[in-house]
Amino acid sequence: MTEATAYLGLGSNLGDRAEYLRQAVALLGRRAAVQAVSSLYETAPWGAHEQPPFLNAACRVRTGLSPVDLLHALQRIETTLGRQRQQHWGPRTVDLDILLYDDLVLERPDLVIPHPLLHERAFVLVPLAEIAPALRHPRLGKTVAELLAEVGGREGVRRWGAPGADIRPGRDERV
Repeated sequence: MTEATAYLGLGSNLGDRAEYLRQAVALLGRRAAVQAVSSLYETAPWGAHEQPPFLNAACRVRTGLSPVDLLHALQRIETTLGRQRQQHWGPRTVDLDILLYDDLVLERPDLVIPHPLLHERAFVLVPLAEIAPALRHPRLGKTVAELLAEVGGREGVRRWGAPGADIRPGRDERV
């Protein structure tokens, strides 16, 4: 397979959230070329609300993995970092989602690309807009910036500026 550009959503709301996201990016870098990583953003939980707030980020990777193989690689990273799937939309050490994969539109029982809720979630669109505001949604034909404006912008999503919040490769010796 030829190389593709994929955009991923990252989230964590258990333990040292920033550290889990750093480790996820580092592990991802073993399977794909991490080209860009957004800042971290703190958001209220979506879905099941009785849980801690999330840290969210987005990243762009270049990969030779097929969409399904990339999904499996992300699931292995989640398992390595202690994710347990006990409650739908429940608390988790790390959550890694394929948001977009080139201009691909794919519907399988185990994988839908573009992510089916991408255009509804400010906590995904804000970090994605930081690294790819002009990127077009292959189904909706709108840019990430346009989709973000449609969901009300940055409301409920705040930049998380604690020391050490940067999870980009090469910015922290632990990555």
